[in-house]
Amino acid sequence: MTAADRALERAQAVVAFGGGHGLAATLTALRLLVDDLVVDDLTAVVTVADNGGSSGRLRSEFGVLPPGDLRMALAALCSPDRWGDTWAHVLQHRFAGQGEMRGHVIGNLLIVGLWEQLGDPVAALDWVGRLLGTSGRVLPMALTPLDITAEVRGLDPTDPERLTVVRGQVEVATTDGVITAIALDPPDPTPCPEAIAAVRAADWVVLGPGSWFTSVIPHLVVPALRESIVASDARVVVTLNLDEQAGETVGFEAADHLAVLAEHAPDLRVHTVLADERHAGEGLADLEHLVRASGAGLVVADIACDDGSARHDPAKLAAAYARIMTGTDR
Repeated sequence: MTAADRALERAQAVVAFGGGHGLAATLTALRLLVDDLVVDDLTAVVTVADNGGSSGRLRSEFGVLPPGDLRMALAALCSPDRWGDTWAHVLQHRFAGQGEMRGHVIGNLLIVGLWEQLGDPVAALDWVGRLLGTSGRVLPMALTPLDITAEVRGLDPTDPERLTVVRGQVEVATTDGVITAIALDPPDPTPCPEAIAAVRAADWVVLGPGSWFTSVIPHLVVPALRESIVASDARVVVTLNLDEQAGETVGFEAADHLAVLAEHAPDLRVHTVLADERHAGEGLADLEHLVRASGAGLVVADIACDDGSARHDPAKLAAAYARIMTGTDR
C-alpha cells in the first residue's frame, strides 16, 4: 500500500527534519494538525551537531549528544494548556547569574541527566516527552555527536576564489564567506534506528524551514537517512525560508535554497515546495521554473508573521500544511 493509499484511510504520519528555531516553527504548526486530527503520528528528527552555548559545554564535558535542538523540539510539541505551557517554559529556562551555571538551560540538564541514568538517548527523550505530554516523538538524527564542516569561498583576501574548510556548526553558521558545500564528521554516522523506521512508515516528510546548511541539509548527508528518505514512498515537502540568513545564505533567493538541496541530495524526489507569497518576491519566476523542472508542485501562500519579521506564523503554516496533506492545494 502506498503512502497515498494510506492517507485515504486515516490521518497521516509525518516526519519533520531540522533543528533549532526552524524545526520548532514546523513542529508548532504540525502539532495543531495533530489536534485537528489531520496528523495522527508526528516525529521530529533533529540535528546533533551544535557546538556552542550550553549544548556545546555539555557535549564537551560529558561526551553526549548536544541536547539544545532536541530540547527546543520537545518544547514546541508541548500542548498549549497549562501543563504543557508551564513545562515548555521550564524546559527553555536559561540560568543567569555569574557562576558556572550561567547560560545553562534546564531542559538541557534534564535531558543529559536522563541520558546518564538510562544510558539510552532515545528512551530518555521518550521519558521527557511523557513528562511534558508532547504531541509527538523527538529523535536524534544520529547516535553520536557530529561536526559540520563546510567548504567556504571568499575568506582569503589574497585569493577570493580559494576554498577554505570551516569546522563546527557555530563557525559555519557565522562564516563571512560563501558556503559551497557541507559534510559531516564522521561522514557515515550511525543513524537512529527509530528515525529510519519512522521514515519508512511516514506519509509525509517535511524538510525546512531553518538554517539551511547547519540544520536542514545535514540530514541529507547522513547516508542512511538520505537513503531511507529516497527509498520511502512518503511525499517530501520542502518549506522555504522567508529570508536570507547572515552567515549561511546571504544573497540567496528562494530558488537558491532548492538548488543547493538538490546539489547535496540529487536523488531526492520532492512532492511539494512551500514558499511565502511575500518573500518569494522577484525570484518567484526562477523558483517556478526550478520546481516545474524537478517535477514537484509549488504552493505559494501567506505563511509569515504579520509583524514583518522573517518568522513563520504557526497557524498560517499549519493551514498550508493541511491543504497540502489533504490534497486541496493540488
